[in-house]
Amino acid sequence: MCGIAGILSTNKNIVNKHSLKKMANALSHRGPDGEGFWINAENNIGLAHRRLAIIDLSENAAQPMHFADRYSITFNGEIYNYKELKKLLQSKGYTFKSESDTEVILAAYDFYKNNCVQYFDGMFAFAIWDEVEQMLFCARDIFGEKPFYYFFEKNVFAFASEMKALWNIGINKNADEKMMVNYLALGHVQNATNKSQTFFKDIFSLPPAHVGMFTLQNLHFKIYKYKDVDKKTTLKISENDAIEKINNLLTTSISMRLRSDVPIGSSLSGGIDSSTIAYLIKEQNKNSFKTFSAIFPGFEKDESLFIQELSQSLSIQNFGTTPNELGLIKDFEKLCYHQEEPFTSSSIYAQYKVFELAKNHNIKVLLDGQGADEVFGGYTKYIHWYLQELINCNKFAKFKNEFGAFAKNKIDIKFGLKNIAATYMPAHAAVALEKNEANKILKNNNLSAEIRQLVKGNETEGIYKPVVTMLNDILYYNTMQYGLEELLRYADRNSMAHGVEVRLPFLNYELVQFIFSLPPFFKISNGFTKSILRKTMQNKLPNSILWNPIKTGFEPPQKIWMQSKIVQEYIYNAKELLVSEKILNAKVLQQKINATNAHQIDNADWRYLNLAAALKINNYYT
Repeated sequence: MCGIAGILSTNKNIVNKHSLKKMANALSHRGPDGEGFWINAENNIGLAHRRLAIIDLSENAAQPMHFADRYSITFNGEIYNYKELKKLLQSKGYTFKSESDTEVILAAYDFYKNNCVQYFDGMFAFAIWDEVEQMLFCARDIFGEKPFYYFFEKNVFAFASEMKALWNIGINKNADEKMMVNYLALGHVQNATNKSQTFFKDIFSLPPAHVGMFTLQNLHFKIYKYKDVDKKTTLKISENDAIEKINNLLTTSISMRLRSDVPIGSSLSGGIDSSTIAYLIKEQNKNSFKTFSAIFPGFEKDESLFIQELSQSLSIQNFGTTPNELGLIKDFEKLCYHQEEPFTSSSIYAQYKVFELAKNHNIKVLLDGQGADEVFGGYTKYIHWYLQELINCNKFAKFKNEFGAFAKNKIDIKFGLKNIAATYMPAHAAVALEKNEANKILKNNNLSAEIRQLVKGNETEGIYKPVVTMLNDILYYNTMQYGLEELLRYADRNSMAHGVEVRLPFLNYELVQFIFSLPPFFKISNGFTKSILRKTMQNKLPNSILWNPIKTGFEPPQKIWMQSKIVQEYIYNAKELLVSEKILNAKVLQQKINATNAHQIDNADWRYLNLAAALKINNYYT
């Protein structure tokens, strides 16, 4: 896990160590253990690297790394199956000077060329320069765990792990007005129809599961998708065989993600996902690993009792942090600086403090349960899509039983005529949902006349809702198109802010593909989401965690924080700034601040607070 950057140009004056050094300095938090620079003899390509040493701590693993007198790489991430790949490549005649996964990438690229990414189990963003072909090969992992941003104009191509490295060499910070409006009215900064788009006009993102090739000869950046998840093929498999397969895949995934030459810990929220990871780590004879949690005593959604119960049952060390509103205000501008793009709620701050806690206990690698909800169908919102699929398949008796089971578990499922209509007219339902999103923009009277004029006529840009005919459609949408990547961005920036690497065992591709191939009733059934995962962990986790039907998101007491005087003053000052920038109407200054829960849809005042801090720190808007 590191910070990477680079510049390519036919103008040899642009590629210089001074610029590379400025980029690397902006990424120093991502790699506190060292730095490296390289410029080729022709002075048309330069690479920079900030190192967080995790595997092979020696200088042999330093970057930029060179191979076969031809290739040079700057790499961020981990290739978990590097030992297996190394053995295979050695059988093909390759020799290695280090024990690092970086060198394995270079050898794999030499052997497999562009197809090398098909063989990697890992999280990665890297760029390999081929001196013979005069070409830069760039790649990003399947789910987007690691970031890759780039700028391309005329004869200059620059890339980096974070936007601030690009800003440090003079690239504009101008916000995209439509993405700003989407954030204020809808709460997101993702464009599901154009995953290269970011919150900034001049900076683009290499999408997850994509590679890009930049050639100096024709000054062209060609991008294509190298892998996808099959959501349509359903296996015929027994539940017992599925449980056995999941257990084997998860165990292997965690075993791979425990490969490290530095101490490893795990986050622990009290839910089934992080508890599963903690159990399987412990099962692999990791007797001394530590877990880290955010707890909120007295808050109705605090999960400290579950955390305590699991810690005692597994005899593991747990350390807790209790973020509060004073800390939020104190750390807020720093948090916005690291996140760069606006974020959805104070949950991101709670996560930030967990990584800080791990760092303070000298942990450099933390395993986390992110991705399980999207893959296994863990969110309550997925239930009505599952029920619609049952109706669509004429399984009315099962629909009735499932509906009753959720009611018995006190999960309020709103299922009416609109859901029935969506079942039989899914395309119309998608259009209606898109119009509903656009109306939230059109009818948002808090937006200024100036900002409305800038986006007039393209209110629907960046808005997309999938046609859902089966549960897998919505799971695929949230995993591969919209939702998960934004959560992964939060985790990457929060972990890297403290020089901590986060690893996600549930995002092993083979595991994800297997879960997608299972029938829907393996994922949601008998009044429970993530049914197959719960059954996999039966007799392993405490029943209070395993069979808790209520989904509690990772959530601090944001509503209580927003009712405090200090946060309300901060929000009011934020509104004043947005009014002065002609983003909001002056009337918002007379509106009472609406304190909301972290995952509440109508979270407008939080967004004002977040956007204003981002404007101040990063000077977004000009």
